[in-house]
Amino acid sequence: MAGTKIEVSGPKSLFSNEFLCNSTSLLNSRKRRTVEVRKPVAATAALTAVQIVAKLIELDSVKVIPETPVQFTVSGQVTVEYDAMEQMKELMFNWWDSSKTTIDAQRGVFLQLVSSDIDPTKLLTRLEINEGTGKAKVSKEAILDWSRDLPINADKFVTHEVQFLVDGNFGVPGAILVTNKNSKELYLKSITLEGFLHFDCQSWVQPEKLHPEKRIFFTNKAYLPNETPKGLRELREKELRELRGNGEGVRVLSDRIYDYDVYNDLGNPGKGLEFARPVLGGQRRPYPRRCRTGRPSTKSDPKSESPVNDTTPMYVPRDEAFGEEKKRSVDAGSWKGMMNNLFPFFKHSIESDSVNSFADIKKLYKESRKHSNFPVESTADAFKFDPPNIVSREASCCLRDDEFGRFTLAGMNPISIERLKVFPPVSKLDPSIYGPTQSALREEHLISHLDGMSVQKAIERKKLFILDYHDAFLPFLNSINAHPDRKAYATRTIFFLTQMGTLKPIAIELSLPSTNPFKPSKQVITPPVDATTCWQWQLAKAHVCSNDSGAHELIQHWLRTHACMEPFIIAARRHLSAMHPILKLLHPHMRYTMDINARARELLISAGGIIESLFSTKECSMEITSFAYKNWRFDMESLPADLIRRGVAELDPTEPHGIKLLIEDYPYANDGLLIWSAIERLVKDYVNYYYPDSNSIRSDPELNTWYYESINVGHADLRHESWWPNLSTPKDLVSILTTLIWISSANHAALNFGQYHYGGYVPVRPSYMRRLIPNEDDPEYQNFISDPEGYFVSSLPCLREMAFLMSILEILSTHSEDEEYLGDRKELSTWRGSPEIIEAFYRFSMEMKAIEKEIEKRNSDTKLRNRCGAGVSPYQLLVPSSEPGVSCRGVPNSISI
Repeated sequence: MAGTKIEVSGPKSLFSNEFLCNSTSLLNSRKRRTVEVRKPVAATAALTAVQIVAKLIELDSVKVIPETPVQFTVSGQVTVEYDAMEQMKELMFNWWDSSKTTIDAQRGVFLQLVSSDIDPTKLLTRLEINEGTGKAKVSKEAILDWSRDLPINADKFVTHEVQFLVDGNFGVPGAILVTNKNSKELYLKSITLEGFLHFDCQSWVQPEKLHPEKRIFFTNKAYLPNETPKGLRELREKELRELRGNGEGVRVLSDRIYDYDVYNDLGNPGKGLEFARPVLGGQRRPYPRRCRTGRPSTKSDPKSESPVNDTTPMYVPRDEAFGEEKKRSVDAGSWKGMMNNLFPFFKHSIESDSVNSFADIKKLYKESRKHSNFPVESTADAFKFDPPNIVSREASCCLRDDEFGRFTLAGMNPISIERLKVFPPVSKLDPSIYGPTQSALREEHLISHLDGMSVQKAIERKKLFILDYHDAFLPFLNSINAHPDRKAYATRTIFFLTQMGTLKPIAIELSLPSTNPFKPSKQVITPPVDATTCWQWQLAKAHVCSNDSGAHELIQHWLRTHACMEPFIIAARRHLSAMHPILKLLHPHMRYTMDINARARELLISAGGIIESLFSTKECSMEITSFAYKNWRFDMESLPADLIRRGVAELDPTEPHGIKLLIEDYPYANDGLLIWSAIERLVKDYVNYYYPDSNSIRSDPELNTWYYESINVGHADLRHESWWPNLSTPKDLVSILTTLIWISSANHAALNFGQYHYGGYVPVRPSYMRRLIPNEDDPEYQNFISDPEGYFVSSLPCLREMAFLMSILEILSTHSEDEEYLGDRKELSTWRGSPEIIEAFYRFSMEMKAIEKEIEKRNSDTKLRNRCGAGVSPYQLLVPSSEPGVSCRGVPNSISI
């Protein structure tokens, strides 16, 4: 008993001094209690044992006065997203509700601080006692209720003051528990304590009635798992368990659960057999995994997930969903509205849907203001498309050879061109199924275009390059060409590297499935020598561009960026805590990717969706991507590795980036290497700060589980491949992270944001063709000879579908108002105590600005003919910054469209 001394003399007994002292210690240990005794009490030998017990009882019954621990208030600023209309609705609802008194007691947002220290009086299990851990100290709840002070004219984000009451020995807050007892979800942007301790929340908090678990938000400080303060360890594990879920049930829009599934949601067999699509994912049709939604199976096919409807809308974890500004740019409703409203306009404003001449196509575009006598836009022009400013739209209206070559290096698909190493090219397809593997290309087709070299000499001098879509398309041509309005070849195009550094197309091979042994299935078309071969050459280039459009949209763009990145994002959310430094590094590069992928599954790549409607591949579209995924390799997705794999670069340690480009004026590669190297330097500085050696990599369970699950679950169909990079050293981690950031930012930007300006003039880059090239014995040959222009334009999509295609490309090429660009790190407070990291991000930001100036300098260099010249638009797709809209430039942090 505090302040009391009991002395016992006389015979030893059960109630000896030792016992009494121990009793005193036990009493002293009682939490928050003191016992005041006004006078010391002495027990003499004359007291009997019974008297001693009675005295102890008396002492224990002395008035117990609760301790008054030192307490103080902690001021906080809570910033939330504010919707005046929704707040007014809720206020009116509560005002009218008859049980308003009850509601008032329960309404508001309840917040509790969690200390980084543990409370030793609240130990948990025996195991945790042995480890010296326990429950964290938690403050009393602070209540935030802004409904009584409704700021009608408030900005989008509103900051509210809140006061926390904590004990003097509380320690440093490391987390905040949040309970939303309002009826609506709220977007919690940030919390700041005493002006210096920051919680960057950026998350939706659901009403308690929907999700009773308290939300956990950690301070911005990054911790590796073994560095986590003891008071936060349990919460760190708890949050990750909640994010993983249990793999069961139908996901609802308010959920924050990340799990995997195969692509079994692309078809709609209940609508008819023609809308059934095979499941992608598995041994037969390998594919990356997507986010699980849990929608029930269709009645007609238990393997297929039921389509999205009003009852079960498309699910993405709540914090992955688009913000309001992004929604305004690419909302699915706007796409559907465009489909419903755009078509009737063109139906009534265009006399005929068919294309009879290039003049008919020209009417779809506004008149250039540069050549107009009327600087103000006319009413008619208001409903037309802005003319793409990259492609030349001359009187011929066809793709020029120089543009054809330039676009393979500085167009919307600059990652398909390869160096020709074997001639004639050889197919890798099974000859028992697809016919002879030999190409129809011969030396006589090329020899007159090689500046006096033989084909072998040109190969040795690394002068020949190829766009090869033979194996990608041939297995699917029978299905494609069975449609009356779709006709396609499997193409190969040979290019010669001229002395000026440009690529010149010198031969095109067009292949069809071998169905008639007496009729050649392959033909070769070379540059023209007369009027007839001129139009044949133009038609052949149009078919190559049609192949290239499909391969670009489906393989290079969708598969290699969108689809292959999603498993890494899902695994990161499941296994990397919000406190983990690697998640903090990757977080901006995952923004909106899962949402845009979900929208793509619903509208773009689904059965009867936009891709099937507007591209040559029709119902084979997604099977083509599965066929291509078999050859996808993560270790070849870094920019240097990709350039070397395609044979357009060689290792050279004397070069600034360690490789030498074999096409010196290759704008995508030249500019891309600047960004790649800057990303690599940033990641190297970052990784080495947190992981000084291999042991630190091996001892991080979250990091290793993330990478393991990304491969073995997210890319399960390729998990046994030997090419997967190891994760054993800091150098390994630098390579993996640099590749992921490159794919999400610069590589996606180069493939996406030029779609309208490079693909918005359909005669130059048709998404599909409706006619094959007629031979002399074909019935259509005479029509072709008598009206070659009419034959060419009738091979293109009709005007209505041209307009639809341009609308889609314009949406896909648009930067939203809330775009976040490479080099712009907004929340550097995460690393407030790590000046080395802040300095690394600052250097990276400065490098992006320097790269921007370097690209501008290159675009003005007349020696670089693939980016500068008469009528040649500058290559700006890898310029880091951009204004909102369709700018054909700008590198966002993430795959957000």
